[in-house]
Amino acid sequence: MYKNLAGSAIVALAAACFLSPSFSQPKPAADPLKIGFVYVAPVTDAGWVRQHEEGRKAVEAALPGKVKTTFVENVPEGADAERVIRDLAQQGNKLIFTPSFGYMEPTLKVARDFPDVKFESVTGYKAAPNVATANARYYQGRYLAGVAAGRMTKTHIAGYVAGFPIPEVLQGINAFTLGMRSVNPKAQVKVVWLDAWFDPPKERDAAMTLFNQGVDVIAFHTGSTAVMAAAQERGMMAVAYHSDMRKVAPDAQIVAVTHQWGGYYTQRAQAVLDGSWKATSVWGGVKEGMIRVGDFGPKVPKAVQEEVLARQQDIASGKLQVFRAVADVRDNEGKLAIAKGTSLRDDQILTMNWLAEGVQGRIAR
Repeated sequence: MYKNLAGSAIVALAAACFLSPSFSQPKPAADPLKIGFVYVAPVTDAGWVRQHEEGRKAVEAALPGKVKTTFVENVPEGADAERVIRDLAQQGNKLIFTPSFGYMEPTLKVARDFPDVKFESVTGYKAAPNVATANARYYQGRYLAGVAAGRMTKTHIAGYVAGFPIPEVLQGINAFTLGMRSVNPKAQVKVVWLDAWFDPPKERDAAMTLFNQGVDVIAFHTGSTAVMAAAQERGMMAVAYHSDMRKVAPDAQIVAVTHQWGGYYTQRAQAVLDGSWKATSVWGGVKEGMIRVGDFGPKVPKAVQEEVLARQQDIASGKLQVFRAVADVRDNEGKLAIAKGTSLRDDQILTMNWLAEGVQGRIAR
């Protein structure tokens, strides 16, 4: 009888195990986090958008099966951007990256209508409960590139093809000029404004105009590789921006200022996955690995490379601060911009509206 009872108990236990939820088949894996990216220009081999595309790919590689990403390229700032951002939210993307300054207001507008979606306004500065802001200290890389340009120039005149006169661009022009003049006090920087972020023909024309004015090394803050190609064609020197551009300008490139977004994007996606996402404001640079200078071209002597890399280490350690004045720094109209022995605060850097002594040009209004 004991044997029969034991057998009955085993059968009952087996039935209970079969029926109990705790012994049921594992639940299917959660749906992957859908992440959208909006790009202001086409995806090309190098440039601003290429670096964000590399960041998107880094997220997928770091979080396989946990995320599903998509992107829309060549989206103009303004009404088109709002429409695309809204479409991505409606399609179920719960994290949306909008990496362009002109996407800031459209992002905020859409975010108000989708409070359960997280937005990352990259290069924007206005936040909301579901809108974080992030940017990189590009000016740190610009200073280092200026050191290289100052060592390499023979004419002591550099060119700078610039998109729009927003603080980020002005920071870069001034840092580049300060870097040049730290090793070459005679250096001058000629600026051409384009009123466009991505317009390869205009970028090329501006570069050619500058070369005709005695410029032998050129930098730029636009979205394509046109300036690099122009430098290669003319036998001049150029500073690559956003990406390594030696594929386009193998002889012209002296150094590249590259942006590294993969780590930040992956961190923010993981935060959404684990429920720790907050509307933070991040402004990282060399120290945080978001800006890197390197990829030297064949014309650059080893001593110059070592000097630039040593300065990069000084920035990472805090020993060198780009906008800390060893001597009075004046703007190109003679007004005191940074007094000797003082540094600009972050809020002053973020609202920069002047051009440094040595810059030939005016802020386009």
